Amino acid sequence: MPETAPTPDPDTWEYLLHIPHDPRAVPFCRRSVRLILTLHGLIRLVDTAELLVAELVSNAVLHTKGPAALRVWRTPWGTVWLGAWDADPVPPVLPLTLVDLAGEAGRGLGLVRTYADQWGWQPSGRLGADGKYVWCELAAA
Repeated sequence: MPETAPTPDPDTWEYLLHIPHDPRAVPFCRRSVRLILTLHGLIRLVDTAELLVAELVSNAVLHTKGPAALRVWRTPWGTVWLGAWDADPVPPVLPLTLVDLAGEAGRGLGLVRTYADQWGWQPSGRLGADGKYVWCELAAA
């Protein structure tokens, strides 16, 4: 760990997409993240970010009821933060074994854990309802 904090990067930005409770939102979010990162010159993150966003948004849309949102944020410290909010306050369930990861369903957070530099979740009351954010970070620098 560095002894001094990194210098904040002035090139910060944020996008927030409100997502309907519809599985068709997943490919829309993937394409949106591809476009956002490409326009900001972060092409090397596109493939990984698309995979992570697909998993986060799929969980938010397919496993909960009600509205959802996707946040894409370039932090002042040079990371790209991807977060999916949903109205369900129940914590996400991480697969415990490789057997759990082998199935078609339930492996999404395992992929997030594997490909993101950091990930986590937090309770949230944003957007007018109780819920949670499941988020991950990718190093942009």
